[in-house]
Amino acid sequence: MTASDPRLRRGGLLLVAGAALLWSTGGIGIKGIPDGPLKVAFYRSAIAAVALALFFRPRRVPRSAAFGAALICYAACLVTFVVATKWTTAANAIFLQYGGVVWVLLLSPLLLKEPLVRRDVIAVGVALAGLTLFFLGDLDTRGRAGDLMGLLSSFFFAGLVLSLRGVRGAGAEAAVTYGNVLAAAALLPFVWNDLALSAKSAGVLAFLGVFQLAGAYALFVAGIRHVTATEASIVGMLEPIANPIWVLLLLGERPSGAAIAGGAVVLAAIAWRTLAAGRGTVAEVPPPD
Repeated sequence: MTASDPRLRRGGLLLVAGAALLWSTGGIGIKGIPDGPLKVAFYRSAIAAVALALFFRPRRVPRSAAFGAALICYAACLVTFVVATKWTTAANAIFLQYGGVVWVLLLSPLLLKEPLVRRDVIAVGVALAGLTLFFLGDLDTRGRAGDLMGLLSSFFFAGLVLSLRGVRGAGAEAAVTYGNVLAAAALLPFVWNDLALSAKSAGVLAFLGVFQLAGAYALFVAGIRHVTATEASIVGMLEPIANPIWVLLLLGERPSGAAIAGGAVVLAAIAWRTLAAGRGTVAEVPPPD
């Protein structure tokens, strides 16, 4: 619900924008260090889990199938996004993950008994057309595997959104906190023999855990109290726009023309659908990357 005080609303929008910009630094952080994707995902989630526990101090864990599904989907989404970012371009990874909104629209009628209205059908059709552009043209095997990992991340993102429809407020904060705990615990056996970090990697991973994940979510939670879900969803699109720009400016990684076109189509379809519906699809569940 939007606050009646315009100053609170402006402050809320700035907080949401700040969260989106922090999330957008994920690509440059993940690509800016030489460590493998599982090691990066482990440290990022382990550090974020500690920071989120200090921010939110979740005292109880909801005992429901929806909460369990949210934990698994969030942890899997965190890991697959890091792997995708390492293996393909940052633009492909973030745009493909945002495609999860398409699966939310398609699965909501089946799982949540929500009607699929005409605007949803149009948005899904356009967004799916945009997603196909990522798989056109020649790309090395590793890059193609990264694209597929980004697509997989979008399914886990959709699972998180659908699961958290029944887990509100403190339950969502607990899911984000313990989802990072689960991701770190699941990855520890795979990285146990390679935990050493350079000073640069340690600094970047600390930033990713404390600010890019935990700090961004804290800003989002504070901001969403004073803006509508639609406003939060639209402002949140700063993340997929800024993410590849940081990587281009600082690392020189250039996404393909097809990827740029595909990302533009997907984001346009999501933005149109959000504005047409008058409410955000994923505003209460920020991108979990």
